[in-house]
Amino acid sequence: MIHIPKSEYSRRRKALMAQMEPNSIAILPAAAVAIRNRDVEHVYRQDSDFQYLSGFPEPQAVLVLMPGRVHGEYLLFCRERNAERELWDGLRAGQEGAIRDFGADDAFPITDIDDILPGLIEGRDRVYSAMGSNPEFDRHLMDWINVIRSKAHLGAQPPNEYVALDHLLHDMRLYKSAAEVKVMREAARISAQAHVRAMQASRAGLFEFSLEAELDYEFRKGGAKMPAYGSIVASGRNSCILHYQQNDALLKDGDLVLIDAGCEIDCYASDITRTWPVSGKFSPEQKAIYELVLASQEAAFAEIAPNKHWNQAHEATVRVITAGLVDLGLLQGDVDELIASEAYKAFYMHRAGHWLGMDVHDVGEYKVGGEWRVLEVGMALTVEPGIYIAPDNQNVAKKWRGIGVRIEDDVVVTRQGCEILTKGVPKTVAEIEALMAAARAQAA
Repeated sequence: MIHIPKSEYSRRRKALMAQMEPNSIAILPAAAVAIRNRDVEHVYRQDSDFQYLSGFPEPQAVLVLMPGRVHGEYLLFCRERNAERELWDGLRAGQEGAIRDFGADDAFPITDIDDILPGLIEGRDRVYSAMGSNPEFDRHLMDWINVIRSKAHLGAQPPNEYVALDHLLHDMRLYKSAAEVKVMREAARISAQAHVRAMQASRAGLFEFSLEAELDYEFRKGGAKMPAYGSIVASGRNSCILHYQQNDALLKDGDLVLIDAGCEIDCYASDITRTWPVSGKFSPEQKAIYELVLASQEAAFAEIAPNKHWNQAHEATVRVITAGLVDLGLLQGDVDELIASEAYKAFYMHRAGHWLGMDVHDVGEYKVGGEWRVLEVGMALTVEPGIYIAPDNQNVAKKWRGIGVRIEDDVVVTRQGCEILTKGVPKTVAEIEALMAAARAQAA
């Protein structure tokens, strides 16, 4: 299985500390364990920022960075080894493992944090933290600051400044290294295989969850512990619901099925959408809408390259889709005027993509100084235009109603333009129909 190497985590910590003010401290907590119901826990997934800097997979941990500290700049508070608890819940790294396996310069029991951390903060001019994203941890941090303040009459020096870590850290996360792209390629490869498997299994009489099961099987077989987000398997009129997740309707001949799903490898997401006919054959109307969405996606790819700005890809999809809807008679009027009035939003109401990385809707600003961000090598994003014709849309002929199509791929900006990570899933009408016909012939 492909993973981010330990050297990369060390490089990230050094890069962050190089941007921090002298005599400062950064403090970041691990994700809390989330309760599903009563005493059942959700599968644990580490906080993305914490994971980005540490690779440490356990809860009940706090990461501390202290640039220039003589006795070591990277400290980790974590759970102690405990034979009884490990018998029930699995092995722990403990303090020795935090140093040996995860690169900490020093490690302490998490139960000692109230005694130790105020002394580390004391005398530092600035505290960087994930302010606002974890209210409970914010309260702990203020408690530690107040311990220092209570001793001010004895000469203790509380910090003067408190700064959100997000700006520095999230800008770093926006630029993917070669190691990160390698992991994202692997997540994309596994997700692509899952979509192919779902296409091959698709037939009337199954349920949406039947196809979701095919996805989950391929994800797990490929080494992914979990999907990167709740899988969308939307057939028929459900394909016009953008974030549909019931996944329990019957698949019917004549309907399309839209699947938006991707797995996560080493906390890096993939995000793929494909739309295909349940029966294996597009109707003329379905084909017309599908090929229009596909043409708009191709136009977007051409606008993703260094020195082009974030919104150019979206603008390209809007122009192709609007012109195409006019050609099909679904919109009437001048294309430029329809774009200016946003008439297309009745059919295409979302943007063409988002940043992608450790979070499926990844961190990073889309605008800088009020202007669209200029794309640079290493940025990763999705390209996902769509057309959705509501089942109750009385402004269009009945034959168009209830058709929902989205096509989504993941790309990384390269020196020449962009690399499509998710190209392992058939995408043209001919490719999709051929794959499904071959699967049916084999099953017969």
